[in-house]
Amino acid sequence: MPLFSGISQDHADALRAGAPDAYGNLPERQTSDGTAPCRCCLNLIKEGRDMLVFAHRPFDAPQPYAETGPVFLCADHCHAVTASPDLPQVVVSPNYLLKGYDADARLVYGTGRIVPKDNLASYADALLDRQDIAFVDLRSATNNCWQARLHKA
Repeated sequence: MPLFSGISQDHADALRAGAPDAYGNLPERQTSDGTAPCRCCLNLIKEGRDMLVFAHRPFDAPQPYAETGPVFLCADHCHAVTASPDLPQVVVSPNYLLKGYDADARLVYGTGRIVPKDNLASYADALLDRQDIAFVDLRSATNNCWQARLHKA
């Protein structure tokens, strides 16, 4: 069973304190409609609560495969999810895009696949069992937004 994790507590706290996003911009403050997934606690941000919207690059450094996109974060402090095999609350869509990456954070071609929600764990496990896969990213199948990272248990 793969372990799900979000952005780190340190990164979330830095953004809340005014650190710039992946493009050097300050996060934008918006109000959640109840469907926005926080990428730190991996829970949905309750309707009416403030949230931050920012460009996120879930990779250590820019490189050709380091995709950047918009994500949400609870504006108020939340606790980063402890890596867990439990399907996070933010996984509500019927399908997701899974992609496998090697130890150098380079996309492993042929691993990207739209997967039904009920098959996420099994496809991630199959990828993580491969010697050439270090981690798997879970992305929106419709908007390509980064949702979470999956690691071997």
